[in-house]
Amino acid sequence: MKIAVFAFSRQGCATARRAAAALGAAALYAPARLEAEGFDPIAPPLADFAGAVFRQVDAMVFVGACGIAVRAIAPHVRDKRTDPAVLAVDETARFVIPLLSGHIGGANALARRLGEALGAVPAVTTATDVNGRFSVDTWAAEQGLFIDGMAQAKAVSAAILEGPVLLASDFPVDGPLPSGVVPGEAGPVGICISWRQRRPFGQTLLLAPPVVRLGIGCRRGTGPEAIGALVDQILEEAGIHPAAVRCAASIDLKRDEPGLLAFCRGRGWPVDFFSTEELGTAAGEFTPSDFVKSVTGVDNVCERAAMLGAERLLVKKTAGHGVTVAAALEHWEVRFG
Repeated sequence: MKIAVFAFSRQGCATARRAAAALGAAALYAPARLEAEGFDPIAPPLADFAGAVFRQVDAMVFVGACGIAVRAIAPHVRDKRTDPAVLAVDETARFVIPLLSGHIGGANALARRLGEALGAVPAVTTATDVNGRFSVDTWAAEQGLFIDGMAQAKAVSAAILEGPVLLASDFPVDGPLPSGVVPGEAGPVGICISWRQRRPFGQTLLLAPPVVRLGIGCRRGTGPEAIGALVDQILEEAGIHPAAVRCAASIDLKRDEPGLLAFCRGRGWPVDFFSTEELGTAAGEFTPSDFVKSVTGVDNVCERAAMLGAERLLVKKTAGHGVTVAAALEHWEVRFG
């Protein structure tokens, strides 16, 4: 976790050092006039300097008045799904106040951690936390789930303060549900954990875990556009949420295939490459091709590549424009404990 700690006085620098030590590793910043050892100088104006840091870190801790922190970050706040956690700590370390990204960014958890280390009171103000209710966006962020719809996340958080919220899941739930959450498949507001584009409730907060593997094969010289066209077609026809894709996979003969590499890079997906021998160990029944076997030494690339590390084949080999694609689902379980 990349963390930046700001201080604006000598007393603040002392507290900032304690905060940095509690957090393990952090960059320290203070005005040049303080000549504080171990601190990099803040180049005025503060809002411009803080903005550059804001875009590079996971969390920012301001030791000083809340107003300083608010003015520093205000021009740079964009989206709670991507903004860093921002906290304010008073100079004497009496209070730790989460200011931004309390749930998804982890500011509330960081405030509690700092409070324990500094002997300070974490002043958490988010409604679900102060009422002791389940915070769905905090949990989703901790689990690495894609949150499809912040408006729906707000609707769920509001509903859970008033009564039980329904949960539908494509995956087995290991252990009890959190307080205020009950199973259900239809209703006005609910949470759906799925690899699919599935919205069973009037307002559905769809949470997508990265559990789908795409097996891809292609002719030499195939461009990223052709690969993308077939992949998008398959995702749409199978109802697979794009955020549920964890990675692509292929045979190691394609390790230097420019079009495949460019496509995966553009989507932000890692790509796993397997040898002929490894592909041969994949379990299941696959669509055989004598031509593919004569070229690669294995009867099917895309289905086997998708199934290595997966539990179930979702989409069998689909071909078009020199590209073959298959999709498989990894094993995953929902855990709230």
